[in-house]
Amino acid sequence: MEYKYPHTIENCLGEKIIFQSVEPAEGGDKVILKAFCQPGAGPAMHTHFRQDESLTVVAGKMGYQTPGQEPKFADPGETVLFKSGTPHKFWAEGQEELQCTGWIQPAHSVVFFLSAVYAAQNKSGKGEPEPFDGAFLLTKYASEYDMPEIPSFVKKVILPVTCFIGGLLGKYKHFKDAPPALK
Repeated sequence: MEYKYPHTIENCLGEKIIFQSVEPAEGGDKVILKAFCQPGAGPAMHTHFRQDESLTVVAGKMGYQTPGQEPKFADPGETVLFKSGTPHKFWAEGQEELQCTGWIQPAHSVVFFLSAVYAAQNKSGKGEPEPFDGAFLLTKYASEYDMPEIPSFVKKVILPVTCFIGGLLGKYKHFKDAPPALK
């Protein structure tokens, strides 16, 4: 799927990402982005199995955490790097909007995936994506992304069954141009 840059996505939870560009780089294409989170907002614990993610705080204060660790904080000018395979979450700490610049590398399907996740959250009106869309995305792209707080049984049984039923019901026409998942 091709996007015109800059490409902006927003969800109903107070998160916004502006994908500025995709640039060739050693180690694979790099997605350059700006991210904004309203106070208290930020993505749930998630993992990029194949991508590093770097965020530099421009304004506000970032809280961030990896499993089993105490929350840490970054102020303007500080950079946080989440290496591939590291579960993490971050949020706007305090009463000010969090503004960051950053990148994700290699790009792979991240622009499509996050655009689809935000759209599915907007469709449901809450943090959890619309169930069929969520099942499709987390099943199709399980080799690339994970939500570690979702129980294993749900990821291995419930989501694939929901995805299969969604396919039978014709729920995935809007994903016809979805990029292939990495093996």
